[in-house]
Amino acid sequence: MKPDRHTERVELLQARFRAIAAGPMRDLPISHPGLPVEAIGFAPDDLDPAWAMGVLLTPWCLNLVRLPLDPAAATLPVGHPASRRVSHDEAEGELAFIGAHDDNLGGYETCSLFSPMQAFADADTARATAREVLAQLRRPVSTTRPVKSSPDEGPAAPGRRGFLFGLRGT
Repeated sequence: MKPDRHTERVELLQARFRAIAAGPMRDLPISHPGLPVEAIGFAPDDLDPAWAMGVLLTPWCLNLVRLPLDPAAATLPVGHPASRRVSHDEAEGELAFIGAHDDNLGGYETCSLFSPMQAFADADTARATAREVLAQLRRPVSTTRPVKSSPDEGPAAPGRRGFLFGLRGT
């Protein structure tokens, strides 16, 4: 059975970053020698099914990546930032992605989550963090908000998604 376009693109992303990890990044001090290159949780983007979104784990960074399924698709210019919605609910906010390009992979967009990676004890911890980020981005949003029992309580503590997006009291 031939792999689908989604699988091919994610495998190519992973292969390109494995080559970078084994080559130019191998001995740099920002590379964590205990971490692999791994594509985690890539799935079609709910807002644009022509793109896949997931987390790329490398020894030097953990990035949320938007990868077009068509390598010729228009992407952000290299180094140019743009806000992208990552949820169907406007109240969830936006994340800043930056355009990137690889000669073999084509254009893609990336949002830095962690860099460098020395704070991670091991690959399992980094994978768990990646999965939690994706779970927060993909979980259904409740339309109910916590009610303060008194005006003296101050603002409600941010929920997990609110924390990720920097929103207070959500």
